[in-house]
Amino acid sequence: MRVIGVPFNSAGIPEGVARAPGALREAGLIARLHRPGRTSNPSPDPDPTRSFPTRAGEVRDAGDVDVGVLRPERDPDCRLRALESLHVTTASVRRAVAASVHDGDRPLVIGGDCPVLLGCLRGTSDAVGEVGLLFIDGHQDAWPPDRSTTGEAADCELGFILGLHRERLPPSLTHLLPTLDPRQVVALGPRDADDLAAHAVASVTDRIFIRPAEDFHTDADVAAAAADATARILRRVEHWWLHIDLDVLSTDALPAVDYPQPGGLSWSQLESLTATALGAAGCVGITVCIYNPDLDPDRRHARRIVDYLAHLCAPLSPRKQGV
Repeated sequence: MRVIGVPFNSAGIPEGVARAPGALREAGLIARLHRPGRTSNPSPDPDPTRSFPTRAGEVRDAGDVDVGVLRPERDPDCRLRALESLHVTTASVRRAVAASVHDGDRPLVIGGDCPVLLGCLRGTSDAVGEVGLLFIDGHQDAWPPDRSTTGEAADCELGFILGLHRERLPPSLTHLLPTLDPRQVVALGPRDADDLAAHAVASVTDRIFIRPAEDFHTDADVAAAAADATARILRRVEHWWLHIDLDVLSTDALPAVDYPQPGGLSWSQLESLTATALGAAGCVGITVCIYNPDLDPDRRHARRIVDYLAHLCAPLSPRKQGV
């Protein structure tokens, strides 16, 4: 496994979620991936490039990719913030993920916020061809950029992935974007239908298969949904990416997110969902996004995220090179 940090914040500021990769490393992420059974917080390793042998092969911290210069201004044409940084980040993540997958590693990409997924999918397709997506998120993230109330690409990345709302993007960015067949994408956990309706923004429920958060009441519900989701994806494609936006959790479970909503999953439900998904074949990489350490001064939630990732990744077997 290769850990890739992406300190990108589509609000165009170097604070908030941009600090998540560093905060999770400081909470002992790399050492915990090495020792998944431990629940205490070990001392951070002084060498961020140190490699550890594990049951899943080797865990290596590849450091952070280049995200360019974060600027909060909205582009006058496409209306996204941090447009230059989005371009640099997408290209950097694409290269890092393609190299990791080609080398036989399974990348664990730590954001930052959700648009880091764009480079992940494009890099994976560079390495293995067609790729599916299991999108676990509290939002659908398919707003037209000019309708976004924030101007953040984190409102828009799933729409871009489905080929939507690209008309006013610069061609240099459009050229970098992945395009997935909607039949190869499943979203689990969105709960923003009322917000979309209030802003007259179209849902993508008519394009991809979605199970909203209100469908899930027990761990068994989410496990069944995960098994169905991976089966749907694998009927279409051999390889798939797992995207985990931590705001799929309830605010009680994780308040350290920028845009909390009512409802959401418990930690137990998220653990059951993702463990079941990773029991299926074909997962080439994982994204984890949207933790804001500025809202977690004692790093209690950072340690909980590290515990989750250590147990999530422990059973994963190494991939074969180039597969």
